[in-house]
Amino acid sequence: MREILQVKGLVKNFSKKTAVAGVDFTISEGEFVGLLGPNGAGKTTTIKMLTGLLKPTEGEVIYYGRDFFRHARESKRFIGVVHQYSNLDRDLTAYENLYLHCILHGIPKIERDSKIKEALEFAGLTEYEDKEVKTFSGGMKRRLIIVRALLHEPKILYLDEPTVGLDPQIRRSLWDLIVKINQIKSMAILLTTHYIEEAERLCQRVMIINKGRIISSGSPEQLKKGVGRYVLEIFYDDHIEERFFSTRDEALEELRKCTLSCRIREITLEDVFLKLTGRRINV
Repeated sequence: MREILQVKGLVKNFSKKTAVAGVDFTISEGEFVGLLGPNGAGKTTTIKMLTGLLKPTEGEVIYYGRDFFRHARESKRFIGVVHQYSNLDRDLTAYENLYLHCILHGIPKIERDSKIKEALEFAGLTEYEDKEVKTFSGGMKRRLIIVRALLHEPKILYLDEPTVGLDPQIRRSLWDLIVKINQIKSMAILLTTHYIEEAERLCQRVMIINKGRIISSGSPEQLKKGVGRYVLEIFYDDHIEERFFSTRDEALEELRKCTLSCRIREITLEDVFLKLTGRRINV
């Protein structure tokens, strides 16, 4: 697969605080990558630098071999962005919001109507095209924002915490849409999230970020196997201790020795984060 993005030594300082502390990675065409970490880990700051909303203190962002900040106008054609916050115009209809986006991206007038109708159909919003956005549910707004970012046919889509604040049922319906974008449109995606299940379910590769640094990277299965396959949880009065084992038999052997309440379960990406950092991802 052809490489879309190279990130080299990316650093962002705010006064005396370092938000991103030297990040390196690449993304290829059609790849689905997750940037997983707790709030404040540097995920959103990284996305803002990759999309030109912030200038790095140090480092390079390269799209198709060309420096982003020297060729920003050209490079932005390759980028679609969905931010955490909703920036739809509530008083416009779904169709009108998409039409405005077409104008801003210079999409020829003759192509706009067909692109908008295709986007609405893809999002399952065709029957709502003439409804004002202020009447939409949270999930409908998120679907509209996501397909709006596809209108100019980018090569890579950035999704910054796209399901934060949504209930589990709506979140899962958005997962289906996001996977469809990756699979049907063969579009590369970089997803930032602090939801463990979201990263495990959606991403081919996960980069774990903590305190502005990527501390581990690989497929969800590779990351978990690097720590073990099973976890023995030992329940103390004031805390839970986790012990990691490669096989269930090893975990069972340790369980038999334990005099406290215990349980065995399969490992998750949160366990990987705990093992690497000493704290849980949702803290």
